[in-house]
Amino acid sequence: MNLAIYNHEEQLNIYDTHTHLNDDAFWDEVPAYLARAKHYGVNQMNVVGSDTLLNARAIELAHQYENIHAIVGWHPESAGDFTTEKENILIEQLADSEVVAVGEMGLDYYWKETPHDVQKAAFKRQVQIAKEMHLPISVHDRDAFQDTYDILKEVDIRDIGGVMHSFNGTTEWLKKFLDLGMHISYSGVASFKNATEVHESVIATPLDKLLVETDAPYLTPAPYRGKQNEPGFTNFVVQAVAELREMTNKEISDITFANATKLFRK
Repeated sequence: MNLAIYNHEEQLNIYDTHTHLNDDAFWDEVPAYLARAKHYGVNQMNVVGSDTLLNARAIELAHQYENIHAIVGWHPESAGDFTTEKENILIEQLADSEVVAVGEMGLDYYWKETPHDVQKAAFKRQVQIAKEMHLPISVHDRDAFQDTYDILKEVDIRDIGGVMHSFNGTTEWLKKFLDLGMHISYSGVASFKNATEVHESVIATPLDKLLVETDAPYLTPAPYRGKQNEPGFTNFVVQAVAELREMTNKEISDITFANATKLFRK
């Protein structure tokens, strides 16, 4: 793939707050993807788990590489396997010094395999664990805005905070989650021409609550949409957000880097 599309004379400093280098798509070539990320100015990243194995991989990478931090939790699609035994393992993993948040957790009503009540139970329990361990949360919300909001409001998430990862909601939902104290992270969807609701939310998000991510290997931004995503492509998310906000790439990268560093206590 041609790397010349990025002008690295800009010397951006970018924090990808949500990526999956623990995924099989990357696992055997992590050093190469980290080198490419550095080329694109992506110097810090959170590698996010979703079950026991991927959580363990995230922690392993965080211990191996200084610029990787682990987020561990149980994805709603895996909530049916979140047994008491798996919960105990998760609590042990969360105690690791390289873990900076709990997640990704939440609700996903797009896929039909896991009943909603099972997802809700796993989500609520992980939020409770996060509050007990004083860690922020990373929330996955797909086609479940109302229930996700209701749970976060019920548990009063403000004392630990967290992020709505790859946010794709309207400005009305944006305001609701901001009122709960949540940060808002945007992925490659912000670069999609037809994602008008996301564009409006990007513009309306307070700068002190703004984050960027890739969610790699998913949601590849333009100009590589349709190909496998990777952490380095956070650069193109920054570009899309900067264009929508009528700011410079450096302004957005510096602001989102500072926000991520503060939220994840690094």
